[in-house]
Amino acid sequence: MTQHERITDELLVLRCQEGDAAAFDQLVARWQERLWRHAWRLTGSEDAAWDVLQETWIGVSRDIRRLNDAAAFGAWVYRITSNKCRDWVRRQSRRRRAEAAYSEEARDMQLEAAHQHEQAATLRDALAQFPKRDRAILTLHYNERFSVGQIADILQVPPGTVKSRLFYARQRLRHFLEMTPDERSK
Repeated sequence: MTQHERITDELLVLRCQEGDAAAFDQLVARWQERLWRHAWRLTGSEDAAWDVLQETWIGVSRDIRRLNDAAAFGAWVYRITSNKCRDWVRRQSRRRRAEAAYSEEARDMQLEAAHQHEQAATLRDALAQFPKRDRAILTLHYNERFSVGQIADILQVPPGTVKSRLFYARQRLRHFLEMTPDERSK
């Protein structure tokens, strides 16, 4: 940067500090391309560089009155741009971690749902092969969540009979579920 360019920038900064919007537009025009290249190198993304640059100019317009040395504008605006790039990179990193965690959680949920669906299908297959009274007792107890006493009332049998039938139906179900798919199809 030449001496003439430095002096021009200093005068523009002083005018900006006095509220001259045209001077601010000239500063933006003079520094935009350099700062964009810097932001692009730091973010690795053209679009991100533009976003960062927009945030940079908002920060500059808000804080330029606090800049004590107009000659320090170049270093000051580069520092603001670098900080905005660092913030952008951190946000992207958090976003990627959150997406990865969500993706992993969603995959786990899908696997769990598939596993539950498979278990439910196996259970349905098992129940389809059982005598009606075993199906009824297991369904009333596990699906409908009725107590032994309530099942006895529904089936109009003594509670001891319900307990006995439930015990043997569970044993048959356990045996069926422990078999391999090949053994079940025989």
